[in-house]
Amino acid sequence: MNKYKKIAYAVADSVKSQQIYSFLKRSSFIDIEQQESIPDIDLLLVIGGDGFMLHSLHNYVIGNGIPVYGISYGTVGFLLNKPLEETGVLLNDSLEGNLVQHINKAVPTELTLLEMEATDVNGQGYHSVAINEVSLFRKTNRVVHIKIIINNKLRMEKLVGDGIMLSTPAGSTAYNFSAGGSILPLNSNLFALTPINPFRPRRWRGALLSDDDLVELEIIDPQNRSVTIVSDYTEFHNILRVKIYKSLNKQITLLFDYDHSLDERIFNEQFLF
Repeated sequence: MNKYKKIAYAVADSVKSQQIYSFLKRSSFIDIEQQESIPDIDLLLVIGGDGFMLHSLHNYVIGNGIPVYGISYGTVGFLLNKPLEETGVLLNDSLEGNLVQHINKAVPTELTLLEMEATDVNGQGYHSVAINEVSLFRKTNRVVHIKIIINNKLRMEKLVGDGIMLSTPAGSTAYNFSAGGSILPLNSNLFALTPINPFRPRRWRGALLSDDDLVELEIIDPQNRSVTIVSDYTEFHNILRVKIYKSLNKQITLLFDYDHSLDERIFNEQFLF
């Protein structure tokens, strides 16, 4: 039985991804990048790396509930499945049927997303959704001073450093981990609040928060210590304050092969050296 009758695809520009595209364009699948609007589909197939996957999720998936099956033809491929050559799906004229059968066996995984509401020094408001993390960075050579408020209670009067980020479990193995943050199991119901090169308090390494917590960050002296906020890859400048919280009405469903689950790979990351 075919669970996904109407399938669209998005393909990165890399050489390996384009080799798959040469087969897909002869199939009955829909090239979503050639459509004027997002079509009514049952599944989106993404061919490329993690960066291309992230852009595809933002461009086509957030807010509409379309499940996604990714195939890695990038560098890391953390949010994607193995290349077809490693899964037994042959690159030939039978690719469409073989791939559909393979995807039908995949297991759905729900990702919790972040939403952020920011205000800049001129009173301009911004809203964005993040799959991996929301990060605040110093914009100049001067370290930033940040006040941290959790659930309307002041938790830190002044963090001094290069910035701070709030990460989802799916994003916790990426920049968050490189900055010294904890890797979070996918079903942990936690977010990681991690400082970026903290100077004061010198020994503070961040905090693990319930994903129901409301995080508010206020910039102290934003005119002289300006801050840029990045939601996944979208930047907003000269920020004064930001609220970050779990998205209640937006989720993403990724499909993974039964022997290549995302939660197992996230868990394994804690034991890699």
